[in-house]
Amino acid sequence: MEENLNPLVLKDLSARLPYGFIVHRDSDNVDIKINTVDDFSHLLEYSSDEKFKPYLRPMSSMTEEEFIEYRYIKFSKVMYRDKWERIDVGKYYNVGIIPIDEYLDWLNAHHFDYRGLIEKGLALEAPEGMYNI
Repeated sequence: MEENLNPLVLKDLSARLPYGFIVHRDSDNVDIKINTVDDFSHLLEYSSDEKFKPYLRPMSSMTEEEFIEYRYIKFSKVMYRDKWERIDVGKYYNVGIIPIDEYLDWLNAHHFDYRGLIEKGLALEAPEGMYNI
């Protein structure tokens, strides 16, 4: 597993499991849908003998509609200091707490490559329409 499924890829795919994803198996040029914990377990079992790469969307493929939705998370969900438990931020006032978990969940659900795995050669660029979001 460690040799053919990079730890960064394993971390990334683990977070994407609730949304499903597609991986490419190099040995026979087959794409495999991973939708369940059992699917993921099988992938991990065979990854010591096989090379797999997930299909992800580059951040640059975000549509205008997706960008608006992505920004909405920030501007509608930010919690400010006066609505949060005491946060010692020194001289700064009204500091916004951005809901990073909601950002990451949204990015994972839309299969965006926010870790740069495509550029690192650890993932493949998903063809347009592969995930039909």
